[in-house]
Amino acid sequence: MQSSLRIVWIYPDLLSTYGDQGNVLVLEQRARRRGIPVETVHVRSSDQVPEQGDIYLIGGGEDRPQILGAERLRRDGGLHRAIERGAALLAVCAGYQIMGSVFGGEEGQPVPGIGLLDISSSRGERRSVGELAADVDPELGVPTLTGFENHMGVTHLGPGVKPLSKTIVGTGNGDGTEGCHAGKIIGTYLHGPALARNPGLADLLLRWAVGPLPTMDDTWYDRLRQERLAAVLP
Repeated sequence: MQSSLRIVWIYPDLLSTYGDQGNVLVLEQRARRRGIPVETVHVRSSDQVPEQGDIYLIGGGEDRPQILGAERLRRDGGLHRAIERGAALLAVCAGYQIMGSVFGGEEGQPVPGIGLLDISSSRGERRSVGELAADVDPELGVPTLTGFENHMGVTHLGPGVKPLSKTIVGTGNGDGTEGCHAGKIIGTYLHGPALARNPGLADLLLRWAVGPLPTMDDTWYDRLRQERLAAVLP
């Protein structure tokens, strides 16, 4: 029996902008502070994606690394098999777009995604840069999200997914929503890193992986989140 939580960080050599690797560190810390042993696997783009992880993370990146990442994930198939056996996944920005059926390439041309989410993305007319705040789908039980977005993507959600949140400030998917969720998969445009600024989202992933969690004192995180919200809300 596997005795530790296994976190898999996918393609840090291709997709890890704006401190997205901090998402790994936050999950490690919040698990260990609860007495949960953690094993973290960093999977470079030349490696096979292991199928026996509990939580998978993939970050953002520029156009060419995004295309390479999608090509290698399609050939590999390990992430699909991990999700089929019940693993959780957080995909950020370029990684979020890769999870869909198609996304915009270097010149805006359509590039095949890997089809884990019922979404499609294309290149918008202008870049969305700045702070983002969004109210989360109530069924997830996570407080209002804050983060930083920097992308030109417009993402269309199909009937197989639900919006992760509704934007208060910022662009997100481009239709008044930000990100999406389906099963144990979360996609988002939020950097910051996302889990450092939103520990409730980190704990959601941990609960999906290990079950109910002991509570933690998040006074400092809550105060920081309220300060960020106060700074960006109208």
